[in-house]
Amino acid sequence: MGRKRTPGLTFRSGVWHIDKRFRGIRLCESTGTGDLGEAEAYLVQRLEALRRVVLYGERPRRTFRQAATKYLNEATKATLEDDARLLKHLDSFIGELGIEQVHKGTLQPYLERRQKDGVKSRTINAGLQVVRHILNLATDEWLDESGKAWLDKAPKIKLLREDDRRMPYPLSWDEQTRLFRELPAHLARMALFKVNTGCREQEVCQLRWDWEVQVSKLDTSVFLIPADKVKNREERLVVLNRVARSVIDEVRSEHTEYVFTFNGSPLRQINNSAWQSARQRAGLQQVRVHDLKHTFGRRLRAAGVSFEDRQDLLGHKSGRITTHYSAAGRRVWVAVTVIRGLG
Repeated sequence: MGRKRTPGLTFRSGVWHIDKRFRGIRLCESTGTGDLGEAEAYLVQRLEALRRVVLYGERPRRTFRQAATKYLNEATKATLEDDARLLKHLDSFIGELGIEQVHKGTLQPYLERRQKDGVKSRTINAGLQVVRHILNLATDEWLDESGKAWLDKAPKIKLLREDDRRMPYPLSWDEQTRLFRELPAHLARMALFKVNTGCREQEVCQLRWDWEVQVSKLDTSVFLIPADKVKNREERLVVLNRVARSVIDEVRSEHTEYVFTFNGSPLRQINNSAWQSARQRAGLQQVRVHDLKHTFGRRLRAAGVSFEDRQDLLGHKSGRITTHYSAAGRRVWVAVTVIRGLG
């Protein structure tokens, strides 16, 4: 006959879960294990930590890794995958530190390593900003079972000067041809679509067919990207010129949900090893994926497209036209068709 389980533990979906009250405070969470002995030990540890909180006002120790995991599980921002990549780099330096131990001094080894690896200050700052945001959440919003904030006070984390900030590199038509012919077919299509629409990398990678909207008055269609998938949290209107339309038509039957796929699955990013190898072969190592957006913007300007329309087409403030794209969109559609593509 098996031994009785400890009160407060429930086995669900292969994992032991805690549901127990201590001095009027409910402790409800997963133990993360299917082993009863490990679950019981974890429960004892959590109850002791809760006892110290209730009786002595102590904060339980929480690592930065725990805080980062909570952030990634709860945040809904469009660029969350970028934050996840930054936090992956940070984890080996501060992941096991208590959140109260994360500050300018303990971040210094991370800064030195990234600088030694030739990472630009802007990218390093992006990581520091994520750390700062998480610590601010731990101070201002995240509360434990007793109503106490995870962290008493968030430290000041100063960002680096961005003196080494890289300037945009718009491609010439010849450079575009050299680069695109070195790309595998699936990346070449994504790059061609990006350079003809000004979409951000993740907007291309996550583009879905159910975002396509037919515009009968213009005898065409556009894509309306939801605000929660756009960096500036505004709906993004994507107008298609002749080249972008040809790309869409080419991939229309490949997948029922995502526009751009490889071997039946959506791509997480364009900037992968195949992209980097293609840059090398084309002699364009300095070109980044985001430079395709800069290229689109430069060509719009060279074609005489107004600043207002360029802003719309680049997704900087498209909210002005997304509500009435059938009317105002005509002006933008005419503007984008000025850009001649390769096809």
